[in-house]
Amino acid sequence: MTAAISAAASETATAPSWPWPIDLARYDRRPELTERERAALASLGWEVRRRRGYAPDRVEWRAISRLLRPLDDARAALRWCPDTPSHRRAVTDAIGLVLRRCLEDGTSFWAWSADDWVRLIAPGHKEFEEAWPGWIDGTVRPYVAAFAYLLGDFTDFHRIGGFIRRSLAWRVFGQEPVEEAIAQVAATLQGWGYHPSNGAFGQFRTVLVQIMLINRSPLLQDMTTDALQRARESPALPSGARRGNLHGVHRAIAALGHAGPPPKPIHAVMPDLEGVPEPWAAMVERWHDTSTLTPKVRGGFRSIVAKIGRWLAAEHPEIVEPAQWTRETCAAWVAALDRMTVGEHVQRRAGLDKRGGNPLSPRTKAGYLTATRTFFRDCQEWEWIPRRFDPVRALATPRSVAALIGPNPRVIADDIWAKLLWAGLNVDPEDFPTNTYGLCYPIELIRAVTLTWLFGGLRSDEISRLRTGCIRWQHNGFPIPGDSDEVLARDAICLLDVPTHKTGTSFTKPIDPLLGKAIEAWQELRPQQPKMLDRKTSEQVDFLFAHRAKRLANTYINTAVIPSLCRKAGVPTVDVRGNITSHRARSTIASQLYNAKEPMTLFELQAWLGHRSPEATQHYAKITPNKLARAYNDAGYFERNVRTIEVLVDRDAVTSGAAASGEPWQYYDMGHGYCTYTFFEQCQHRMACARCDFYTPKASSKGQLLEAKDNLQRMLASIPLTDDERAAVDDGQVALDQLLERLVDVPTPTGATPREIGIPATATLLPIINVTTGKSRGEPDGTC
Repeated sequence: MTAAISAAASETATAPSWPWPIDLARYDRRPELTERERAALASLGWEVRRRRGYAPDRVEWRAISRLLRPLDDARAALRWCPDTPSHRRAVTDAIGLVLRRCLEDGTSFWAWSADDWVRLIAPGHKEFEEAWPGWIDGTVRPYVAAFAYLLGDFTDFHRIGGFIRRSLAWRVFGQEPVEEAIAQVAATLQGWGYHPSNGAFGQFRTVLVQIMLINRSPLLQDMTTDALQRARESPALPSGARRGNLHGVHRAIAALGHAGPPPKPIHAVMPDLEGVPEPWAAMVERWHDTSTLTPKVRGGFRSIVAKIGRWLAAEHPEIVEPAQWTRETCAAWVAALDRMTVGEHVQRRAGLDKRGGNPLSPRTKAGYLTATRTFFRDCQEWEWIPRRFDPVRALATPRSVAALIGPNPRVIADDIWAKLLWAGLNVDPEDFPTNTYGLCYPIELIRAVTLTWLFGGLRSDEISRLRTGCIRWQHNGFPIPGDSDEVLARDAICLLDVPTHKTGTSFTKPIDPLLGKAIEAWQELRPQQPKMLDRKTSEQVDFLFAHRAKRLANTYINTAVIPSLCRKAGVPTVDVRGNITSHRARSTIASQLYNAKEPMTLFELQAWLGHRSPEATQHYAKITPNKLARAYNDAGYFERNVRTIEVLVDRDAVTSGAAASGEPWQYYDMGHGYCTYTFFEQCQHRMACARCDFYTPKASSKGQLLEAKDNLQRMLASIPLTDDERAAVDDGQVALDQLLERLVDVPTPTGATPREIGIPATATLLPIINVTTGKSRGEPDGTC
């Protein structure tokens, strides 16, 4: 065990290194007790406590000197022991307990394992006190743990229940070096946004002290990357929250220059492929390590190609590597994918309870085929496999699938969006979730993030990767400070610098000044943060939305902001188009800008969204039904193709039976006269009336008598227009003259042609009667 302690000390030794207070090589570390030592311990009994009457010259004490000397040296090496009678008594009682247990076990404490020390220290204070006489109290137990640590290389602190690790560190290292290290880490954490009153500070302190004990040094310079990795792997470090706090402590030590950055969290590590033929898995991993796609896309494609491997193992076990694929294999995979359901050939089953068994969506199928094409194209281009087929043609998305894919921006309804805007403009601290210590982020940061989501039209990744100084103000091209009270500043345009993103490089876009003010308010209060790696650009940058040395999580908007706003606004988090997510705000804003009263053009919207091509913008520029209805009305389709005219119905002629005997009872109002032809809508001369016998001029006595009748019912008739009539409506007098010339020899309803009648035809447009839902005096009573 001494060798293990020396090895650990040498591994962590970096100048200056903490000197171990006891040289264990000076002692006789034989594990067995001699007969003389056994007899002396039995003779002394509980006198090993060395109370009154202690005589160091007794034969028994000399007989156990090799056991007593290292224990006394360890007591002398303790750097912190309260100078009170109870503590002075407790430290000698701890030595007595160790000697007593040596007698009971028949071995020296040099032979004790971690289990033996745990048996002596006990899992808790209560068990410790119950195992010994009543005059042994809980004050003794911490000193037994200190002796176990100094002499027995004991670090299984997770097995001895709750105790104050800080006190143990004071005893073995001294109070001053321990507190100095704690103060340096605390100052770093406090500068990042942690507050001393926050309970998390105590957890960080506990973890730091635990690292000191595992590393056997209180010096921060001894906490190297390797030493912190050993602490991370040690079972002595409690799991759960404290193990998570180790990440924060590691970042603080790294910021102080004593270690490298902490490793990636476990959830960011790609899992091993299971259920995949070994040659296929090897090629997938080789492709993943070689591809230059973004890590997220690479990871997604890796999972898809691994699924192909499981499909091969189930359906085509003879194919175990990409080089064996042919056009026939490609066709089989496309057909299988078209019929595949959620949950087939997957490795991770979590979250499939509700979705499992459902057919894959068209977009998912297209995405799978894109990944497959990319994998085989790269393998062929890099000459890893022979070119036996063209991936672009053999693995093309079927027409039946592509036809089902189209723009679907999933715009949030106007009424719901208006309520979310109101909620975002009136957020309060109590609206957002809290943990044990309060809000997860300062309210100024939350308010800025909320308004950025509501007004910025950005992706969640772009929001979390905004950088400090991203807000600029200018007037007519001249920069102006955002907090200026000058007249020009009141009309200044607020500009937002968006970092490199999914489809292009960084760009600048105008935003609402309200958002600019909110971002600047947070930036003024933002604690100084260390530079962090922007994985998209591989740059060390100052993220705007960073707190406690961590960038805002991409999922924070979906998991915290949106549910809180929906709860405050009284709207559900799910609508007819699915969950309200961060990206739906981008779709909603883009759609509203495109459908505004003075809308953005497609290319202007493309620039504002940061798209590389207008094709991508078209997925957001979906015309709303309201705008489409306005455009349809403005196009005048009804006016160009259908005319609505007034019809007078003589109810007296109907009721008296005169209509049945051939008397006129319907009078179509053509503006200059009435037509009594029953099938008026079929008359070719309706727009250029030839004034046949069915015609009655309004100025005639018959026309005046008709209008004087009391029992007339006014109704509406819709008359579809022919191509010639529609041309007359659209093109004016020339088209009307052409219409008259064509109809000159066309028979009228009476059988005579206009030429035979000899009366010049009256060319006039059919009148249009506005149709309203209400009815007042003089308005038509209905339609016919």
